[in-house]
Amino acid sequence: MSPLLHFSRRPFIVCSRDNDDLRRRLMADKYPILLEGLHCCSLLEDENFLKDRIVMVRAHNVEANYYSRLAAGEHNPFRKVYLCLDAVKIRRYESILSRASAVFAISPNDKMAFERMGCPKVLLVSGSHPFNDVSSQSGLGTYALYHGNLAVTENRNAVDYLLDNVFFDEEYPLVIAGNHPSTRLKKKVEKMKNVTLVENPDDAQMNQLIADAQVNLLVTNQPTGLKIKLLNSLFAGRHCLVNSDMVRGTGLENLCKIADTPETLRECLHMLMQREFDVSQRQQREAVLASFTTSHAIQPILNLLDK
Repeated sequence: MSPLLHFSRRPFIVCSRDNDDLRRRLMADKYPILLEGLHCCSLLEDENFLKDRIVMVRAHNVEANYYSRLAAGEHNPFRKVYLCLDAVKIRRYESILSRASAVFAISPNDKMAFERMGCPKVLLVSGSHPFNDVSSQSGLGTYALYHGNLAVTENRNAVDYLLDNVFFDEEYPLVIAGNHPSTRLKKKVEKMKNVTLVENPDDAQMNQLIADAQVNLLVTNQPTGLKIKLLNSLFAGRHCLVNSDMVRGTGLENLCKIADTPETLRECLHMLMQREFDVSQRQQREAVLASFTTSHAIQPILNLLDK
C-alpha cells in the first residue's frame, strides 16, 4: 500500500495487489484460477503464467466507468484527483481482460461492454448472495431502510440525498445501516428525530433489518453492475423503492417501485408504507429470482470447467 504505487502506470487497485509470492505459489500447478475483479489481473500480464492454464475473471463492473462516476461525486479534492487519475489508468488497463480464458460479467450491460473490449468469452454470472429462496415476510413493517457501506462515496451521497430531500420531515422513520459512517453523518442523524443509524451491523443484524423493514429504499448515481444489496433486499425484504440507476439493465425492474425525483420518492414511500406485502408479490419474485440464486448463477462456471 505504498504511496509510491500512485505513480505507477498501472491502476493503484491493481499494483497494490501484485504479489510475487502469490504468483510463484499459483504457478506450482496447473489448476484453474478465478481472479476476483480487475484488481487481481496483474497475473494476466505474465505469458508464462497463462500458458496451458484456465484463468477466469469475475468482473465486479466496468471499473473505468465506476471510478469516473465515483470521481464525479467525490468532494474531497485529493481523493477526487486520485479517482480521476485511476479512472484514466483503468480505462487503458482494462484491455488486459482479453487475455483471460473467460470473463464473468455481473449484468447484461457489462457483458456487452466487455465484448466490445475484445474479450473472447464473456459469460453472464449473477452476483453471489446467501439466499436460495425468497423469504420476504407478508404484512406491514414500521420503517424504511437504507443500507450499504457508508465509507463508499456512492453510498454517502445517496444517504445525504435521502436525508436532505425525502426524510427532511418526521412523517416516516428511516433506519440507515452500514459500516464506517462518518462523524459528519452521525451528527446529522442526531438532529433528526425520525432517523436511526445502525453502525457496523453484523450479517445477522443486517438480514433482520432488511426482513423487518416495510420499504427497502435504495438509490444510487452509479448505474454500473448489479448491486448485491438489491438482490438481498428482493430475496429477504418487503417492498423495494429504487431509482432507475439502481435497476437499469438488471432485469429486476418489474420487482421494484421506481422513482427518480424527491417528489415521486416521497409519493411512492407514502403509498408503500401503507400497503401490505402479500403472497402474490412474493410469488412474482420467486419466478424472476430463480435465475438469480447462487446455485443457478454458478452453473456457467461449472459448464466452462467441464469443457
